[in-house]
Amino acid sequence: MSTTPSLPAERVRADVAELLGCDPADLAPDADLQDLGLDSMRIMSLVERWRAAGATGLEFADLAEQPSLGHWTALLGADS
Repeated sequence: MSTTPSLPAERVRADVAELLGCDPADLAPDADLQDLGLDSMRIMSLVERWRAAGATGLEFADLAEQPSLGHWTALLGADS
């Protein structure tokens, strides 16, 4: 997967929090985002948003396979 340029961890956290309707600080890195309400349509919207931001090789399965903020920030090469 190509993720150049990388996305800042704050951006990834903020984008996820926006779709969940919560404060970014409330998202634990190891929380299951699907358990928090992030469904497949929202995951797909994140894929499209992050592809537009430069993560051109990102696929739905990359996110759906392990739906946690910590995994996603690592996957996207985000700075912590």
